[in-house]
Amino acid sequence: MTYEGQRVCVNAYDVWGDTVNTAAQMESSGEPGKINMSGVTYALLRGAFECAYRGKISAKNKGEVDMYFLEGEGTNLRN
Repeated sequence: MTYEGQRVCVNAYDVWGDTVNTAAQMESSGEPGKINMSGVTYALLRGAFECAYRGKISAKNKGEVDMYFLEGEGTNLRN
């Protein structure tokens, strides 16, 4: 492609990877006004935040994924 006699390089990147697809599936199964998180995220935040297990969702190419809702601050906050 040229623009006023100069060559212009245009790079395009695909940002629709596995993480984005999983996030879209989580969002579509969430509830308005609630923060939805996977079991992996829950394991990292356990103790720092109160969470409620909401069951499993079916995620494309992942199978069943444990899901949680963030409920509030926990009692074991890190400094």
